[in-house]
Amino acid sequence: MPTCLPVILRRCHACSSGRFRASGTFRVNAHHKLLDAWLLALCTRCGDTTKLTVVERMNVRVFPPDLLDRLHRNDPGLVAELLQDPVVLRRNRLALDWDDAWRLDTGDPIALGHEAIDISVHFAARIPVRPVRLIAEGFGLSRAEVERLLAEGNLVSGVRLTGRRSSDFAFTLKR
Repeated sequence: MPTCLPVILRRCHACSSGRFRASGTFRVNAHHKLLDAWLLALCTRCGDTTKLTVVERMNVRVFPPDLLDRLHRNDPGLVAELLQDPVVLRRNRLALDWDDAWRLDTGDPIALGHEAIDISVHFAARIPVRPVRLIAEGFGLSRAEVERLLAEGNLVSGVRLTGRRSSDFAFTLKR
C-alpha cells in the first residue's frame, strides 16, 4: 500500500534536475466557456513549478461539478488518483518513482514450515513492484534466495514473477 505520493520523473527547465514532488495544489483557468486544469509540481532541487495537465479546453457544460469542486478544494485524494491515472501520465509524458513510497503489509507473520503455502497479493494502489522483491521482503529472505526458489520450481504462480507487476497475483511457496 502507498505511504506517500511518488516522485515525478521529469526534467526541470531551471536546474535540469529530474525529480518533482506534487505540491497538492491545482490551478483552474477559464477561457470563455472552456476550462483548463493543472496539477502543480515543485522541483525537488530548486523549487521551480511545473504544471501537469489534468484537463484541457473542456466545455463548462460537460465538466463534472464534483471534479471542479475537488479541484478548487485542492483535494489530496484527487492528487493521488491523478498520479495513478494512465491517461494523465501519458498526456504529460511522465514516469513515477515509487521507491520509498510504499510499504508491505503482511498481516500476521508467516512461519515457513515444510508444507506448501498459498499466498495472494493484493495491491491497494497501482504501484509497479517486482514480485521477487515483495516475496523476499514478506518472508524475510534475500532476493537471491527467492530467485533460487523460483528456478528450482519451489515458487510457482500462474503469472510471471519476474519483471514488474501492479495488479493482484497469487503464488505457492513449497519448502
